[in-house]
Amino acid sequence: MSTTPEDEPGGTTSPGWTAADIPALDGRTFIVTGGNSGLGFETCRALAAKGAQVVLAARDPEKGAEAVERIRAEHPDATVETRVLDLADLDSVEVFAAGIREVDVLVNNAGVMMPPRTTSAQGYELQFAVNHLGHFALTARLLDVLSQGADPRVVTVTSFLHRRGRIHFDDLHGEHKYSRTGYYSQSKLANVVFGLELHRRLRQNGVPITSALAHPGYAATNLQSAGPTGIMKLAMKVSNRLAAQDAEMGALPQLYAAVSQDVDGGQLIGPDGRKEQKGYPTVVQPLEAARDRELAKRLWDTSEELTGVTFGLAAR
Repeated sequence: MSTTPEDEPGGTTSPGWTAADIPALDGRTFIVTGGNSGLGFETCRALAAKGAQVVLAARDPEKGAEAVERIRAEHPDATVETRVLDLADLDSVEVFAAGIREVDVLVNNAGVMMPPRTTSAQGYELQFAVNHLGHFALTARLLDVLSQGADPRVVTVTSFLHRRGRIHFDDLHGEHKYSRTGYYSQSKLANVVFGLELHRRLRQNGVPITSALAHPGYAATNLQSAGPTGIMKLAMKVSNRLAAQDAEMGALPQLYAAVSQDVDGGQLIGPDGRKEQKGYPTVVQPLEAARDRELAKRLWDTSEELTGVTFGLAAR
């Protein structure tokens, strides 16, 4: 495995950090994918409460509008809007990005989890398409706009299950052998590999954008019920009640990564509790294999080929 000492970011976090510690965000623009529910909604709500201009990206326009109204009911002066974004369709990603004129922080939050094998509009396995490829293409298309932002950042949300993942380059889309959990873990590992490689390439090419990662631990959201079916869905429903922290706590790592001045590029922020399942934001370590430079280049090149989108960031 090819890694270098610079792959190890430094930095510390503030113990017990909560949304109350978010600084004033007046004049700053945030895009949050999957902002109509779960972690995405809590992220939008917390940012709007601090004066940010929030673009709540949602696949379903009605659900997006309902989420905006919920936020405005709590914070009447909030500057929040919804725009349609279907990460399972790269054409939708292109249209969405073309309508963005300014953004300071992009939070790649949306995801699907453990559905029966399904394919995207372009024929790719759905979890890999939504969780990784859609966000890869969105980030590339917004990179120039982001580079003009104030303290610009890309926050890519992964899962502690990335540590069980591997990239199935010989069967990326599960056409020969599909496992719901295996391909979810693949997509979440891809998130980490992408976020770390983006950090390296931004720095090597002198682009002043921070690429950070976050994972929520085990947070109770509709993600566990929207994708799984049958016994798996029932088991997750029970587990959510007994073991998970709520979505408000689960959103703290990505909020921290998005706004804290203590965050360094290349860091992964997760909960500080036992096995990183619950707790307050802290720096945690990704799977060591996610730092493999050869794996990163292969995934990057493959992602550019599948999406038809390039970053213009040379690897050095």
